[in-house]
Amino acid sequence: MAAVARVSLRRRFPAAALGGACLQACRGAQTAAATAPRIKKFAIYRWDPDKTGDKPRMQTYEIDLNKCGPMVLDALIKIKNEMDSTLTFRRSCREGICGSCAMNINGGNTLACTRRIDTNLNKVSKIYPLPHMYVIKDLVPDLSNFYAQYKSIEPYLKKKDESQEGKQQYLQSIEDRDKLLAGRRTAQCKEEVPPTDPGFSLVPSSPLCPGNS
Repeated sequence: MAAVARVSLRRRFPAAALGGACLQACRGAQTAAATAPRIKKFAIYRWDPDKTGDKPRMQTYEIDLNKCGPMVLDALIKIKNEMDSTLTFRRSCREGICGSCAMNINGGNTLACTRRIDTNLNKVSKIYPLPHMYVIKDLVPDLSNFYAQYKSIEPYLKKKDESQEGKQQYLQSIEDRDKLLAGRRTAQCKEEVPPTDPGFSLVPSSPLCPGNS
């Protein structure tokens, strides 16, 4: 009886049945569009000094953005884990603080962990090491000079009288704390900001440093 009623309703209201079919077709089309591959090309600087005769070159990789995180660092990690384990780069905090993943992306010095992937599939994303530093391998810059400068400024608390060291709690004022936090992005600044002269110093932190207040 119910089946007869449904048939009767369809005969009386054919537009409703047609509308349901259209809705299903639209949903199917949306699902197909959502799952269609979104292939993005990345041209990455490659150079391995340990390989005799190896010269700097650009190597292209293709990634489906539907299966990758939104940041450039996500793409680099995916390439290394799934496509080419020889790709070399630095990464650490993934929060835009340490500066380990500083590199040149599409012509600008920035952090791979905070730089979103350009979703224009017709445009190749180009990734190079920082232009003002020596390269150890691929996207890894040589930080020897940075560490030497960092050591030279002795970036730790000192007291004129250390006779009571370890015997009492050292209270710190808000002002003193702010002085320490001002250099929290020193590595990021040193890597991202190109030197303005041969006497470029690690301190004070450059006002050009992203996020430096």
